[in-house]
Amino acid sequence: MAGFEWKYNLSGGRPLIQTFFMADTETLTKGDMVNLQTGEGDLAVTTDTAILGVMQGAENPDDEASSGVVAGTDSTTLIKVIVNPDAVYEDVDDTTARQPGATLDIAGTTGAQILATSSNTEFNVVERKRQATDPTRVVIMHALHPFNA
Repeated sequence: MAGFEWKYNLSGGRPLIQTFFMADTETLTKGDMVNLQTGEGDLAVTTDTAILGVMQGAENPDDEASSGVVAGTDSTTLIKVIVNPDAVYEDVDDTTARQPGATLDIAGTTGAQILATSSNTEFNVVERKRQATDPTRVVIMHALHPFNA
């Protein structure tokens, strides 16, 4: 399954999970990157300027399908999102060679988000991949996370 998974924080500690209303009537999937749009969570796309982190599911289990899919309603459905500004996320499906410091973008729709060649610079690679099958680990660019001062 495509998508992102929290691995650790650069500063240590656990993931900080907060709830947000969904910004649109749409479907989100566990592992999707979420953008903060007028105080609500929306599927992140390349060129977004307030990427929060990874969606963990619905606050109310009744709003979530067993596969981690949330078909939500604008300003009504609450979702849980990891929001640590220094969170390291993993894309296990990225098989491209990467070096620390490389910049990448986000691509794909809900349930199928992946890392892509950088043109808008949403992510920074934090670990060298030893082989193509290793996951790619990234952080959200400092300037794009809404909780960075």
